[in-house]
Formats: sequence, structure tokens, C-alpha cells
Amino acid sequence: MSRPDPAGAALPPTIWIVGPTAAGKSDLALDAALRFGGEVVSCDSMAVYRGLDIGTDKPSWEARRLVPHHLIDVAQPGSCFSAGAFRNMALEAMAGIAARNHLAVVVGGTGLYYRALAEGLAPLPPRDEGLRARIAARIASGGPERVHRLLARLDPAAASGIGPRDGLRITRALEVRLLTGLPISRCLSDSPFGSAPSLGGLRLGLTAPRTYLYTRTDRRVRAMMEAGLLEEVRQLHSSGQLTGPARKAIGYGELADYLEGLITLESAVARIQLRSRRLVKRQLTWFRREDGILWFSVDKEAWKNDAMEFIKRWHSEAGRKP
Repeated sequence: MSRPDPAGAALPPTIWIVGPTAAGKSDLALDAALRFGGEVVSCDSMAVYRGLDIGTDKPSWEARRLVPHHLIDVAQPGSCFSAGAFRNMALEAMAGIAARNHLAVVVGGTGLYYRALAEGLAPLPPRDEGLRARIAARIASGGPERVHRLLARLDPAAASGIGPRDGLRITRALEVRLLTGLPISRCLSDSPFGSAPSLGGLRLGLTAPRTYLYTRTDRRVRAMMEAGLLEEVRQLHSSGQLTGPARKAIGYGELADYLEGLITLESAVARIQLRSRRLVKRQLTWFRREDGILWFSVDKEAWKNDAMEFIKRWHSEAGRKP
């Protein structure tokens, strides 16, 4: 049975599948959706961008033919796609899933997107393109470090957590400060999440010892290279689309540096593997802090059977609820 969301629209029974990269989340989500009549809602901050296919390990076209997938390929690679935009689009997709009497399977490893959808975000002001253009002009003329120093005067707490060359986050923090008169650090510390009633459902997390996940991650990077990641990056780079967040995506920035002659291909691949391992560590740390997640260790032989059996019991109980 569907249930109302905080805005009044009906939302479907929902399974959440989270955890680190290379743990097998997408495979479990596809199996669950096929078996229990579901549709997949991607919770991945890079899979939203068109053209970033191999490096983000998007579901295959065959998988997308078998099961509808949402929140994939919804933004141009040079654009900025926010957690707020993700939440709005995801809720819209879930309302459609409810209307079709299907199950929603939310899957991904972007902790910010997960929490934004599950709990809501702080009510920060929307983007102001005119103000952003003025900030961008300052960054272009004096470098991001100069604008970071301005942010440090206006919002020292925010500046301390943002790198001096992180133009995207510097811009957002300045934007909020100038539009509201309040530091973004205060807005987020007062109520970073939880602006909406928490969405329910079954929450599953995939995990394993770090060394096991690191080995899988390194292997996956090599497989992506063999599948044509370099050529994918080359096409994006030559067409001028590899800008903004897409340029910072793991694999894309490193191979762009290689194409520009800044590093060797061997160094680029090694950096991709290192960044991927660091991502695994951050994801494990983030999701371990989330409440209500039932964990399955993917280094155990029967983990998927156990997870599917748990989903089966939950689905049976959810179907009996009024």
C-alpha cells in the first residue's frame, strides 16, 4: 500500500539500498525490483549527468529495459545539480511509482542525496544566477583563493571546511551569506536535515572489510579502462562538456589531466584507484552513522540470498498494511 509523503502526494513502499562503491548495490536493486515489481531510483550524484556512463558504472541498457530507472541522465555534464533538485525529482518519480502500484528501490552511495531524500534539507535560498555570475567573475580575475579569503571574513566556519580552490562550494556559501545575511554554517548547524518527516521503508546497507572492497574497487577501475573509459572522457573533453562537477568526478578529472599532458596514463589510473578507495572509506563512515540500516557483508557467500529473503518478508508485511 502507498503512503502519503510530506507534501501530500502518495509515495510507494520503499527499499533503500546503500553502501560503498563496488559493493554490489545495483545488482541487488535490480534483482529486488524484478522479483517484487519495483522501479529503481538512483541515488548517485554523478549518474545524473548524461555522457558519464562507464566511469559512474550506470546500469546497462538491458537492465534499464527490464526495470524502469529514474534519476539517471537528467542533467547536462557542464551543469550543477544540487541535492535539493535531486530530492524534488526523486519525490516526483516516487509519486509516479506509487500511482503505478509499484515498489520503489532507492539505490546508491551518495550519502548527501540519501539523507536529503529521506529527511529533507535545510530551507536555503535557491540559486541566484546574477549573483553567481558576479562571484564567478571574481574567481576568474583573482582566483578562487581570493574569493575564499572573502568567505573567511564573512563566514569563517564555512570557509574552514571548504578548500581554497573549491569554487563550487565557495560560490554557494557566499551566495547564501549575501542573500540571507546569515552564514551558511549557521543555517546548516541549526537544521541541516530533517526539514521534512522522515520517509519510511526498509533500509539495507552493503558492507565488507575495507581491504576486500579496495580490491574490488581497483579491479573495477581496470575493467572500466578496458571498457573504454578513456575514450568516453576524450569525447566529453573534446566537446567542451567536461566542466563543473563532471570534471571533478572520479576518473574524469584524472583522465582529462592525462589528455592535457599533465600526467601519464599510468599515474591517472593509479589516482583513480586511490580516489575510489578514499570514496569507499568516506561512504562507509557516512552510512555507518545513519540510523535504521540493516547491514549485509558482501564477502559472505550467502549474503544476497539472506538479503532477498529479508526483503521478501518485509514486502509481504508491507502488502498487508492498510
